[in-house]
Amino acid sequence: MSDNVIKSKSFSFALRIVKLYQFLSVEKKEFILSKQLLRSGTAIGALVCEAKHAESKPDFIHKLAIAQKEANETDYWLQLLFQSEYLNEIQFQSLKSDIVEINKILASIIVTTKQSMKK
Repeated sequence: MSDNVIKSKSFSFALRIVKLYQFLSVEKKEFILSKQLLRSGTAIGALVCEAKHAESKPDFIHKLAIAQKEANETDYWLQLLFQSEYLNEIQFQSLKSDIVEINKILASIIVTTKQSMKK
């Protein structure tokens, strides 16, 4: 997978998170969890963009590893919002499948880059 795929998917996901934040704060009057979700969900794409201009391969890996941590945190907030009934099943499953895919792509890029460093 190229970083263009992860850049595109993480940006699209960030847009979904921004819209979800707007929905949760306006319609559901939920401000605390949704703000955490907004922060972590948009950080993924920002870190991917930052990694593209990394100073070295280890720096590149480090930035993507932080993006992966943000993706894991985002998954946590989504689960919490679902279990507390701020998100319905359809909303949750759609976002959950996106974050799982993003996490898999990030993991693949990190592993591939580490392997290329060993050669």
